[in-house]
Amino acid sequence: MTTAGGFQAGTAVVPATQVEISVQCRNLADLDVLSKSDPMCVMFMKDIKTNTYYELGRTETLDNQLNPDFATKFTVTYYFEELQSTKFEIYDVDSASRNLKDHDFMGSLECTLGELVGAPGGKLEKPLRGPRRSNGTILLRAEELNKCKEEITLHFRASHLDKKDFFGKSDPYLQISRVNEDGSYTVVHRTEVVMKTLNPTWRPFMITARSLCNGDYDRSIKFECFDWDSDGGHDFIGEFTTNLRELSRGPCSSNIYHVINPKKQAKKKKYKDSGEVTLLSFKSEQVCSFLDYIQSGSTEMNFTVAIDFTASNGNPTSPSSLHYLNPYGTPNQYAAAIQAVGNIIQDYDSDKLFPALGFGARMSDGSVHHEFALNFNPSNPFCSGVDGVLQAYYNSLKNVQLYGPTNFSPVINHVARFATAIQDGSQYFVLLIITDGIITDMQQTQQAIVNASRLPMSIIIVGVGDADFTAMDILDGDDVRLSYNGVHAVRDIVQFVPYNDFLSRGDMALSQAALAKEVLAEIPDQFLSYMKQHNIKPKLSATAPP
Repeated sequence: MTTAGGFQAGTAVVPATQVEISVQCRNLADLDVLSKSDPMCVMFMKDIKTNTYYELGRTETLDNQLNPDFATKFTVTYYFEELQSTKFEIYDVDSASRNLKDHDFMGSLECTLGELVGAPGGKLEKPLRGPRRSNGTILLRAEELNKCKEEITLHFRASHLDKKDFFGKSDPYLQISRVNEDGSYTVVHRTEVVMKTLNPTWRPFMITARSLCNGDYDRSIKFECFDWDSDGGHDFIGEFTTNLRELSRGPCSSNIYHVINPKKQAKKKKYKDSGEVTLLSFKSEQVCSFLDYIQSGSTEMNFTVAIDFTASNGNPTSPSSLHYLNPYGTPNQYAAAIQAVGNIIQDYDSDKLFPALGFGARMSDGSVHHEFALNFNPSNPFCSGVDGVLQAYYNSLKNVQLYGPTNFSPVINHVARFATAIQDGSQYFVLLIITDGIITDMQQTQQAIVNASRLPMSIIIVGVGDADFTAMDILDGDDVRLSYNGVHAVRDIVQFVPYNDFLSRGDMALSQAALAKEVLAEIPDQFLSYMKQHNIKPKLSATAPP
């Protein structure tokens, strides 16, 4: 019997806890000629099996800042008994490129997670190691995360703010921070800048109670109002403190705050304030997790594979071909990708029957197909488990001719037709496309993805071989939301990963594990974004308390 806290008699569990890491830097080097550096922090963790670092995540980029307080946090699982080596690298961002080699390295720090968690107050401050004599310092904070699932939506306006710009009005924004045990503050959110006004109304924003105050309703929260300047020297207007309990009262007299500038208050006897900030609305709701839907039986995952059979893969009988079937049993990159992703996805599919498709192949009658069943049964393209998909793939290589071109839109639209028919949240569709080349029908693919972004559907693209996959980043909307003819995707549903990035991890099993972790990382968030947009809640579990 499982009890609160995850206790289950007669079993074993590794002690672990979720830890949130915040990053600040001070006195970074100024690498830009006409402005200040634009820093970003990247966190890495070491794989103990391969003794190599892999990227865990990145913060936002802060323009023209040599003393950045990053709002983006890193969440990691801390194991007391494990040596968990971490590395934090700071870069001056020079372009929109995701490749770190395109940015200026500013410095790094290597430490263990235990060293950070065990530091007094969970605070670790050390100099950055880098190419210069003085590279600045990095300050890390680690805090155990509360398990609360509350999501808070806040909406603020301000009035009569101080005028800070000599030739115009202020450009105000709010910076929100939570208090730490030592009395310092950690930034958790920044609003947008509202230009040229002393009476701004900021857009409503959502933040989890865990981020805002780690679920502690009485924990102090500081609001600072700044006048934004393009050179990064933002002018302080004033501040006030409150807590989530007070904010939860919603719009009322106690949630109208005087914005105070302590220096002006100390100098001027008649000083009242530097403006007022008013809470316009407060909304709180419980956030459902991916597992809430899966474990309650509310949603079933449907996994479809689509394989590139274009001639650029090379003749399958040649050892240089990406479709070569090694007689000694080593899977090619197509088979390895199917196994890596499918072995995880199939655990969430009750019947484990997977449609498997091919595209870019020529059949014996001379016709070219961009959407055909790997088992050559279009009325029933389902394969039994991952092994069934692999068998159909191996068999199809013996019965088709690799041809072309590389069209993605037919297989995307194929899955989208099924997703269109079931939009009540009971089914969620994941399409895995494995390809070796650049897309031929780019515009049609963009249109298909934009249309599919409204559906319960995600698309994983794994690039195999050594082709230039730069164009794939357009489809993966992590940085810029995909659009077609001026219509933007409702949400990001594409994750692209080049398989070669994982071949250096050592043996095939490690490469597959690393690949699966990377390509599936965004699925839960994409899944939840659909459910939230359509206000679909999970069913109550049969074992859940009333």
